[in-house]
Amino acid sequence: MNARSNAISPIETQLRDILSRRIMILDGAMGTIIQQYKLDEAAYRGERFATFAAPEGSGARELFVKGNNELLTLTQPQIIQEIHERYLAAGADLLETNTFGATGVAQDDYHMAHLAYEMNVQAAKLARAACDKYSTPDKPRFVAGALGPTPKTASISPDVNDPAARNVTFDQLVASYHEQVRGLVDGGADVLLVETIFDTLNCKAALFAIDLYFDEHPDVPRLPLMISGTVTDASGRILSGQTVPAFWNSVRHAKPLTIGLNCALGAALMRPYAQELSNIADTFVCIYPNAGLPNPMSDTGFDELPADTSALLREFADAGFINIAGGCCGTTPEHINAIATILEQHAPRKIPEIPVAMRLSGLEPFTIDESSLFVNVGERTNVTGSKAFARMILNEQFDEALSVARQQVENGAQVIDINMDEAMLDSQAAMTRFLNLIASEPDISRVPVMIDSSKWSVIEAGLKCVQGKAIVNSISMKEGEEEFIRQAVLCRRYGAAVIVMAFDEQGQADTFARKTEICARAYKVLTEQVGFPPEDIIFDPNIFAIATGIEEHDNYANDFIQACQWIRDNLPYAKISGGVSNVSFSFRGNDPAREAIHTVFLYHAIKAGLTMGIVNAGMVGVYDNLAPELRERVEDVVLNRRKDATERMIEIAGTLKAGGNKQEQNLEWREATVEQRLAHALVHGITQWIVEDTEEMRQQVLAANGRPIHVIEGPLMDGMNIVGDLFGQGKMFLPQVVKSARVMKQAVAHLVPFIEEEKALEEARTGIVSKPKGKMVIATVKGDVHDIGKNIVSVVMQCNNFEIVNMGVMVPCADILARAKEENADMVGLSGLITPSLEEMAHVAREMQRDPYFRDRKMPLLIGGATTSRAHTAVKIAPFYDGPVVYVPDASRSVSVGQSLVTDDTRDAYIIELAQDYERIRIQHASKKALPMLTLEQARANKARLDFAPVKPKFIGRRIFKNVDLGMIARYIDWGPFFQTWDLAGPFPGILTDAVVGDAASKVFAEGQAMLKRIIEGRWLSANGVIALLPANTVHDDDIEIYTDESRSQVALTWYGLRQQGVKPMVNGEQRPNQCIADFIAPKDSGVADYIGMFAVTAGLGIEKHEQRFEAAHDDYSSIMLKSLADRLAEAFAEYLHERVRTDLWGYAVGEDLSNEALIAEKYLGIRPAPGYPACPEHTVKADMFATLQAEEIGMQLTESYAMYPGAAVSGFYLAHPDSKYFVVGKIGNDQVDDMATRRNMDKQEVERHLAPNLS
Repeated sequence: MNARSNAISPIETQLRDILSRRIMILDGAMGTIIQQYKLDEAAYRGERFATFAAPEGSGARELFVKGNNELLTLTQPQIIQEIHERYLAAGADLLETNTFGATGVAQDDYHMAHLAYEMNVQAAKLARAACDKYSTPDKPRFVAGALGPTPKTASISPDVNDPAARNVTFDQLVASYHEQVRGLVDGGADVLLVETIFDTLNCKAALFAIDLYFDEHPDVPRLPLMISGTVTDASGRILSGQTVPAFWNSVRHAKPLTIGLNCALGAALMRPYAQELSNIADTFVCIYPNAGLPNPMSDTGFDELPADTSALLREFADAGFINIAGGCCGTTPEHINAIATILEQHAPRKIPEIPVAMRLSGLEPFTIDESSLFVNVGERTNVTGSKAFARMILNEQFDEALSVARQQVENGAQVIDINMDEAMLDSQAAMTRFLNLIASEPDISRVPVMIDSSKWSVIEAGLKCVQGKAIVNSISMKEGEEEFIRQAVLCRRYGAAVIVMAFDEQGQADTFARKTEICARAYKVLTEQVGFPPEDIIFDPNIFAIATGIEEHDNYANDFIQACQWIRDNLPYAKISGGVSNVSFSFRGNDPAREAIHTVFLYHAIKAGLTMGIVNAGMVGVYDNLAPELRERVEDVVLNRRKDATERMIEIAGTLKAGGNKQEQNLEWREATVEQRLAHALVHGITQWIVEDTEEMRQQVLAANGRPIHVIEGPLMDGMNIVGDLFGQGKMFLPQVVKSARVMKQAVAHLVPFIEEEKALEEARTGIVSKPKGKMVIATVKGDVHDIGKNIVSVVMQCNNFEIVNMGVMVPCADILARAKEENADMVGLSGLITPSLEEMAHVAREMQRDPYFRDRKMPLLIGGATTSRAHTAVKIAPFYDGPVVYVPDASRSVSVGQSLVTDDTRDAYIIELAQDYERIRIQHASKKALPMLTLEQARANKARLDFAPVKPKFIGRRIFKNVDLGMIARYIDWGPFFQTWDLAGPFPGILTDAVVGDAASKVFAEGQAMLKRIIEGRWLSANGVIALLPANTVHDDDIEIYTDESRSQVALTWYGLRQQGVKPMVNGEQRPNQCIADFIAPKDSGVADYIGMFAVTAGLGIEKHEQRFEAAHDDYSSIMLKSLADRLAEAFAEYLHERVRTDLWGYAVGEDLSNEALIAEKYLGIRPAPGYPACPEHTVKADMFATLQAEEIGMQLTESYAMYPGAAVSGFYLAHPDSKYFVVGKIGNDQVDDMATRRNMDKQEVERHLAPNLS
């Protein structure tokens, strides 16, 4: 067996050259045009098959072949030739063969499987002849050999009563596709196109067959490969359940020339999935949609005319989604001509640079990269490791076994390990059945699987069942390199990542030297001989039991940890795994001792580079929570620090066992009527009696022949109207309003079951039913995790009788717009905190303009969030949408805006006034744009000239701070922003005695302090941080090179700076400098060795379970309070750590002694600029910064838009220069954009996207 060659064929080279210059055109539908010929049964049969009948014994009484379009290649070749030539005359560059159903599996329905090879050869010859006839040197034409999906599915059961059943096997599909490939190649195809994929496992069988064919025919040039999936409906998934990114992860191992989508949807509905694929695919993209929706009254059977389809695909081209465009069902030569004409002058999509990462998939994608946290592999679906699971499998209790898998996923397993190596089992059959059953359970199959066996035959049986990208556990060189290469080639052909055991012909590696020797050899073989991507290689350097009493075993754990570090440092992109429970095997029966060993072992192994592990999460504790003496003794044995470590561990293991006055309340209000009590509770935010009062009110209403809904429409809404009036008059403030909403939610929650019970009665009754003022769908945009402000807006508007559909955070545009349609919303609200969210908001506006549903209705779009502004909304968002786009500065304005937009009497006047206001802003902005700017060269010549005498940090490298005392951090809190969260304006502490808001501020402050006390005492949150102090110098005027160590020979990251370009004023005869953050670091050519720091901190770890608790209790007030306090603690943590850096860890301001007020006022030396803020507005450096900090180790990560998660987090850089200060970069010129693109080796459009707010 040969490893796949990476050589590119001459045809692929030619195609890549064309695709880099223009959009190519694929032909349109074959079946649609064949139908227009109105052929009957006799025409399909022709002379050759006039008497063809089903074979005896087949059970078929009469055989009809009409509809077998592939048969026409043999019986009516002139028709197929004519159709081909019509498409070529229309402008097609790529011509599909008439072989969509020309596999033996598909032809078996007509009892013509024996003709499959002939059909493919002849079809390819027909297309070849047509292409040769129309090809010119300027416009060569190419034959695309089409491989359809077959009518059977390898991932989906045909029997609802037996989810494990399949009507075709992987091997049958491979054999059928192999025959088809042989025919297409023999007939002269230029390209192989695996298309209309609705089951990824079928596709993987086709890809396997293609690779196998060329492996068997090394003298035949490997043809370029095109792959096209089919999203079947608005779920955004293919029929077998995969999302578009999961599908791409499953097939990208085949290294296709193109990946794309076709069929099922028209271009309008296909757009979000085409966009998603375009963003993630590091190859060319081919899109060929149907001609809209089916329409039996149309000549083609579909809605769209050529002008419609071509206009939609032009929008795709304008947006940069496509490299090849064509048509599927319902498209004709006229459609293709319109598409070719309209796209002729459009530039092709540029292939994005995708970071190297292991990209696995189940039904959903799962990426493991340098920023990923430790990956938990579920271990309980393993017959060798779980007696209970083994018993279930042996007794064929597969429903119970599925429950074990489901529980693992629910408990956080990101991959599930499946092992069926039991002597009493038919392991291959058990593996096949269990994986087939899992495929029918989306809540399990959404995660990738790890196919675990010591028998290659069992592993291969499992690989034939999974449509996603799995992990093979494992292969090794124990049987020599030849067998190792054979298995690796097959793993690659099946599209799997692979675990490689540190095991060779001499046996398992048990020392550091042997582990590293074997891993290095295997890595070299896999990457250089097999062509295996290094990011898909996972090494298992063998975890063996320690503290066994045998001296040779004492260093096993330490050797493993050191091997992890060596692999990370020396084998780029490789991952590391291990079976963690092995290390504590000598203490079996003593779970507390084993848990302590696992905890310490994982702590050190993960730091050293352990990527994933098969581990029972219930047998791992928290490192810092271990008793100091126990932790010391466990570390002694894990790290082999003392000769008597085992004896001391055994000794301590034997001792381990599993295992106020209140102020009197004024309760006079409790004597009032129930209506008055409800109003009082709502106004004062009292929940204590709300359920019983609501029930009493319900009983009264029922006694008066009313319905439960009347309790909401009457007394509860009356109370909320009072709240709304008081809030509008400034007599209540946001904290009280949020508390009122909590009371209202709890009351409504009590009534909902009764309302639902009487829903049928309510629909039957007549009468006036109070309706909400309006409905808004609101969401934090894709890539952004911040939602405090959005949630406050939701609460305030609900309090004022608006219906709010809160979609949460990180919501894609397509989902927002789909939900707005589904809900028949009156308006859409978008929120975001980080600057990339501004571009996403503009994207939503563009999509609303593109969709006539929103454009024709002119549905209002509301914009809010910390980075938004009236000017930005007017200049950068509103111009993209014909409807009103309204900037909402804070929650208190949301109600008046909403009322103005939904009230007939005020709407038109409000929108006209808004448009006039925005036009004034745009005119002002245009005049600002005209302000004089320097060229980048001039700006650099006017940079700040500083002297440098840097202080060397006390250490070089990283330092981690885990579970930092929240009580200590709290002393550094800046309370000012806390009150801003609640829309209370004023400096702290003066705000507490303010004549207008003092009472409200004092109350919310007291309640904040009370919750802060509970957070600290109850350890609700954990605070982790990491810093790095590293050598650095400025290069190329504006960029800071940050080095790994004092040798300054290896660059850890480059921070690309932006320089002010506005003309600076003269002050005292001197022109103010055009600043860049790099000015504060010594230039490399100065010979001065300078330094920089970076940090990331969070105080939001553990917040989710408390948010869920408050949500379950309908307690928005406490939820918002918790998030705002977590944010304050994160900022305080950053302040505390910066102080330690200045006075101790770096030590450039050793004598500093500042009060908290002075710290908040930034009276110290140096600055800590954060990416995304005015001095360094570009966010993407965070990715490199987080990788350098290894922030995943403290539980932090970045979203695709560079928002930090958890949300309560701060990150940035430390600059120590005494003259360093914050500034605003402002607008930059096109020359700086060009220069940045060159420096970063990045496409200019991508640079412009990242710098959009700063472009002039």
